[in-house]
Amino acid sequence: MSTVLVGQSYYLHFDEKLLRAMQPHPPLGSLYAAAVLREAGHEVVVFDAMLAPSEDEWGAAIARHRPDVALIFEDNFNYLSKMCLLRMREAAFRMLAMSRRAGCTSIVCGSDATDQAERYLEQGADYVVLGEGERSVVELVETLERSGRTQDVVGVTWRDAAGGVATTGRRENQKDLDAIPFPAWDLIDLEPYRHAWSRHGRFSLNMVTTRGCPFHCNWCAKPIWGQRYAVRSPENVVDELAMLRARYRPDHISFADDIFGLRPGWIAAYAEQVRERDVVTPFSCLSRADLLVRDGEVDALRRAGCDTVWMGAESGSQRILDAMDKGTRVDQIAEAARRLRAAGIRVCFFLQFGYPGEGPDEIEATRRLVRDCRPDDIGISVSYPLPGTAFHERVRQQMGAKQHWLDSADLSMLYEGPFSTRVYRALHHVVHKELRLRQAADTTSVARHAWRVVRVPPRRRDLARLRDAVTLPFDERGLRRLMDAEHRVDRPNPLRVTPA
Repeated sequence: MSTVLVGQSYYLHFDEKLLRAMQPHPPLGSLYAAAVLREAGHEVVVFDAMLAPSEDEWGAAIARHRPDVALIFEDNFNYLSKMCLLRMREAAFRMLAMSRRAGCTSIVCGSDATDQAERYLEQGADYVVLGEGERSVVELVETLERSGRTQDVVGVTWRDAAGGVATTGRRENQKDLDAIPFPAWDLIDLEPYRHAWSRHGRFSLNMVTTRGCPFHCNWCAKPIWGQRYAVRSPENVVDELAMLRARYRPDHISFADDIFGLRPGWIAAYAEQVRERDVVTPFSCLSRADLLVRDGEVDALRRAGCDTVWMGAESGSQRILDAMDKGTRVDQIAEAARRLRAAGIRVCFFLQFGYPGEGPDEIEATRRLVRDCRPDDIGISVSYPLPGTAFHERVRQQMGAKQHWLDSADLSMLYEGPFSTRVYRALHHVVHKELRLRQAADTTSVARHAWRVVRVPPRRRDLARLRDAVTLPFDERGLRRLMDAEHRVDRPNPLRVTPA
C-alpha cells in the first residue's frame, strides 16, 4: 500500500490578523482525508501547516517520510479556505513544486483547486480532485497503485497524453456522514494548540456535525457541497466529543458547520445526549436569525452547553438582505439576539458592507442594528465575489487583475462597489471602535473610566478605551468626509437595488 503525506496550505503565520488573535484550530479536512486513507489500509502521515512557520516545513516532511503520494487536502470547513486567499494559494503552489521535485505523485483537493483546476495542474499538480474529495482520493491512490486508469475514478481532473485537460466530473456527495471515520486526531500534535490557547484561559478544539448549506445567499460560494446538506446523528457527534474529552481534555468546542442544528429537533436531541453521558462542553456555533427564533431553539442551545452564537446578520437594511437572497428579516436578527442574551449566550454578528445598492442610509441602518442589539463581538467584511456565485457573475465585468484578498485583513473592494476600499477600511475601524466604547459604557462611564486611569497604574485595556473615546469623534468626521466625497446621488449605480 502507498505512503501518503497529507497536508494543507493554510498557514496561520501568513495571516497577520489571525496570528495576533491566536485562536488556531486543527485542519479538519486534512484529518478526515487522513482517516479515510488510513481506514483503506494506507500508511498516512499528516503535515499540519496551521502553526508551521513556512512551506519549507512541507519540504522537510517530504524529505523525512519519502511518501509515494503528496496530498494537499484543504480544510473545507475553514471559511478562509473557501475565500482562496492569495497568500495561501501561493503556499499551495510552492508546496506542489516541492512535491514534483521530490518525485512524488502530487494530488490537490480544495475549494480553489475545484474552481481553478487547470491552474493547479500548471503549477505541478498531477491530479486535482473535485468537490468533497475523500472517496475520490482513496480510489485514485488505489488506482495509481494498480492500473493507472484514472479515467475509471469519478471526481478527478488531470493532463492527458496530448497535454490537454481530462476530467471525470464531480462525484456525488456523501449522504451517510456517520459512516465516515472520525478525524485522525492522533496523527498531529495537539500540545502546540493547547499552548496557543492558554492565553485565552481555555483549550478549544473544532468539530463539524454537518456538511453543506441548503440556503441560497447569492454571494456564498459552494464549490464543495453545492446546495446539498448532510447531517451526522447526535449520537455519532457525542461519541466523538466523548473521545476528544477522554484523550485531549478540551475546555471548549468550536462547531465549524456553516449552519448548526438546521434540522428541527437536532439540537434538542444533542442536548439530551450530552447531558445523559455527562459530557456537556461549552461550545460556539454559527446560525441564522430565522432558525434562532424557532420555538425552543435557544433553550435547546443553552441546555446543550452553547456559550456563543455567531449569526450571519450581514446588514441592518431589509433591502440589502433581500437583494442578497438572504431569506431573513432585520426584526428576526434583533429578536434572535434578544433571546440569546436572555439565555446567557454570547451574541456575535457577521456584517457585510459594500453590496451593490448599499448607500449611506443602508450603512447607517447596519450601524443602528449594532447599536440596538449590542453584540458581544462582530466580524466585518466587504462583499467578496467568489467564483460560481450569482453575485460573482453580476460583478465579474467590473473586476480587475486582483480577484482575491491577500489575507483575511485585506478588505479590498474587488469590483466597483458603492464606495472605495478606503471608505470600507475606515468604516471597519469606526464600527469596531464604537462597539468597544458602548460595551465599556455598559459597565462604567467614560468619565469614571478616565478617572481610574489617572488614579491607579493604568492597564493596557484602560488606556485603549480612553484613546477610543478621544479619537472616535475625529474618526467619525473623517469617515463622513470620505463618504461625502465619493457619494454622488446624481450618478446612478447600475447595480442599485430597485425598491420593492
